[in-house]
Parts: sequence; C-alpha cells; structure tokens
Amino acid sequence: MSETFRKDFSTKAKEEITPDSSKSTMDRTKESITDTADRAAGGAQSDQHKSGTQEAFDKTRREKDHQKDNSESLLDKTKHALGVDKH
Repeated sequence: MSETFRKDFSTKAKEEITPDSSKSTMDRTKESITDTADRAAGGAQSDQHKSGTQEAFDKTRREKDHQKDNSESLLDKTKHALGVDKH
C-alpha cells in the first residue's frame, strides 16, 4: 500500500544501513525532513487502516521512541538528583 508522505521500506532500509558519515549534509537534511513527514503521516492514520507491514513498522518505531523518551527522562532525573545538571 502506497500512502501519501510515507517512505517505502527499501528507502528506509537504505537510509538505515548507510552510515551518516558517508552522507552529504543535503542527504541528511532531506532524510530528516522526510522522516518527519513519514512520522506525521503515520501518526495521522490509525493502525487499522495501514498495511500489515506498515502497521508493524510504526508500532516498533513508537515503542523505540517511547523507550528512548523514558531513558532520557530517567537520565535527566538522575543528573538532577546528583546535582550534575547544574552549570
């Protein structure tokens, strides 16, 4: 299923396996913009209206983002508790 503003899986895979160090600034900027559009488009559509692979990918990405948010919050809390976040 091709969805507006969504990246196809081959594009996503290629971007993931290509090291950032071998990408131009233009490529990294384009990737960032299209990633944002892909996330917005994915969030705007309920999972029941997505293809099976797209639904699975979006769920995995949400879980990864949630874990990242929680670990950063825990790190920030620890820094604050230890007083190392003060300048």
